[in-house]
Amino acid sequence: MDILGAILWPFKWVLEAILVTFHTVFTTFGMGADEGYTWVASIVGLVLVVRAALIPLFVKQIKSQRSMYLLQPELQKIQKKYKGKSDRDSRERMAKEQMELYKKHGSSPFSSCLPLLAQMPVFFSLFSTLTEAQHSKPGVGLLSQELSSSFANSHFLGASLSETFLTASTDSVKIIAGVMIVLMTASQFITQKQIMAKNQNAATQSSQFAQTQKIMLYVFPVIFLISGVSFPLGVLIYWLVSNFWTMGQQYYVIRRMPTPGSQAHNERQARLEKKGKLPKSDTPVEENEALQQPQRVQPVSKARAKKKPTGKK
Repeated sequence: MDILGAILWPFKWVLEAILVTFHTVFTTFGMGADEGYTWVASIVGLVLVVRAALIPLFVKQIKSQRSMYLLQPELQKIQKKYKGKSDRDSRERMAKEQMELYKKHGSSPFSSCLPLLAQMPVFFSLFSTLTEAQHSKPGVGLLSQELSSSFANSHFLGASLSETFLTASTDSVKIIAGVMIVLMTASQFITQKQIMAKNQNAATQSSQFAQTQKIMLYVFPVIFLISGVSFPLGVLIYWLVSNFWTMGQQYYVIRRMPTPGSQAHNERQARLEKKGKLPKSDTPVEENEALQQPQRVQPVSKARAKKKPTGKK
């Protein structure tokens, strides 16, 4: 067993156990053991279990992203402080101050990638399982050779779950795979765009972190578009359902915990005001600014102006 195989072994074992468990439950209720829709339903069940397990990590990601947006002004001050200084000591001091700032706010520039990275072992394990199933190889755990062959040879919408866009046996299979790749890419783009459009305040739109988010907005979908042609349909189904889960989950979290000053925050304030549930601590920024404006100095009457304060004798 190679190093990658040794790393993926426990993930594959758990993955197969979840997949086979759902397959067993569905067949117990009368669904065909070798039918594609049974295996697709099992994949959907797998997505639900995996993504439910990642909910705490996802919420942490959203909170960390919000912190990253809020600390951008402080980061820009640090960058401005060391602007034009390229010596080693200055770079080290700048990096140290940035890391202390990240630690203080409990955030990280890599936080937005956490759920994606956490799914990578599952993704590679599923990809490996399906690749082996194409050659009728058994899994490492509960996925026996019989079940592996059943999975690989089952058909959904007329396409085998083990086929890819590149290995499609018919044009219809290639069309199905192509549509799923486009949907997977589009959902990835919309998910990232949702963060930038709804959960980003105006003060951070020109920051380095925001620019990185813009790059990711286009890079990740392109990666999925290019690599998707080699994904088996079973993997495409998993990733597509997972992306839809992410879109819905992110919409809910951003709606409930928006970044202060963002469009989502303003919309939440408006909803709370309409319902009469706006707490005093959630007073909109515009109202706070209005409350902090210096009061107009009242003109002093002539009688008061002539009156002089009495001092001690």
